[in-house]
Amino acid sequence: MHILPIGSGKGGVGKSVIATNLSIALAEAGKRVILADLDLGGSNIHTILGLRSIEKGIGTFLGKEKIDFKDIIVETEYFGLKFIPGDAEIPGIANLKSYQKQKLIRNLYSLDADFLIVDLGAGTNYNVMDFFLMSGNGLVVTNPTLTAILNAYLFLKNAVFRLMSSTFTKKTEASRYIESLAREGSPLQRVYIPKLLSKIREIDPDSYSKFISATEKFHPNLILNMLDDPKDADKAIKLRRSSKEYLGLDVEHLGVIYRDDLQDIALSSRLPIIRYKPNSVLSQAIYRIADKIIQKGDAWESPIDITSLDESYQVAEVEAEADFQAKMQNLEELLHCGALSTGDLVETIRSQQYEIQNLKKENQLLKVKLANAIKQGFDV
Repeated sequence: MHILPIGSGKGGVGKSVIATNLSIALAEAGKRVILADLDLGGSNIHTILGLRSIEKGIGTFLGKEKIDFKDIIVETEYFGLKFIPGDAEIPGIANLKSYQKQKLIRNLYSLDADFLIVDLGAGTNYNVMDFFLMSGNGLVVTNPTLTAILNAYLFLKNAVFRLMSSTFTKKTEASRYIESLAREGSPLQRVYIPKLLSKIREIDPDSYSKFISATEKFHPNLILNMLDDPKDADKAIKLRRSSKEYLGLDVEHLGVIYRDDLQDIALSSRLPIIRYKPNSVLSQAIYRIADKIIQKGDAWESPIDITSLDESYQVAEVEAEADFQAKMQNLEELLHCGALSTGDLVETIRSQQYEIQNLKKENQLLKVKLANAIKQGFDV
């Protein structure tokens, strides 16, 4: 079973929509898929799937009521796809205790399927990181905005630190050194990881070797969502460059997905977008990513091939151009057939211009913060 946890550094980037539609696309390709909603405290995948009443879920399983894990697995209307609800309405479900988390992970590992898709909550708390590290092949979803890209980088950085904490056992020199940094008031988020690893290698070669061995099995993947322009694809290259230089990670690019207003209509209709309009640019992008995942096969567990990683970014740029042309062609057809009026098009352009202005202001603010941080000698 291939486990694909899907995480994001911030909310609102379309993570749950991608998890749901990707699961359906894999099931349509003949794969046995289980989709688990681990966005505990904010579970909403049942809504995207069109399921109106969920009686039991992860919250029920981890609560006082004694039930088998198999009893919370729901059959969906999509052949080959099963669903594990999260139970957002149960108080405290988002704050799992360690024994609850381990119990849940053990049961997820025991499932029988070709793919287990795990939708995680946004952010970087320990529970999210541990679920993301259930597999070395997690997917990070982001969009082209500066804040989202920065948060995706910080998500990966937190994953590296969590990998360290699970590798550097207590009472080792590596563990003591990291604890000393914390006591000195040095926030780990501002630590330059290559320099930190150089020090660990010097004082604790065994722990260093264990960590390097663990990172060799850690191959995160990127999905760039909500594009508006082909140039947005460049943001993925910048994220990859930062991850390689500052984290020692090389991230594979699984593909790009354009923003589509049809998604909102599909959600209000309680239908996944690939069921609502399978020929839309967004749906076709989902199918394309599903194909890439299937084609990888056992390569998920193989060492990283740098050539194929480079190609993944080149392919994504080509896809961004092709999808943009397809999107423009769709708009043209809607105008000609009268489904979209000139007024609707003008209103769309106005809203996009407003969003661009807000992004420019946000960009300027972050530049000021970045300049101030660099002056103080911090690693940003």
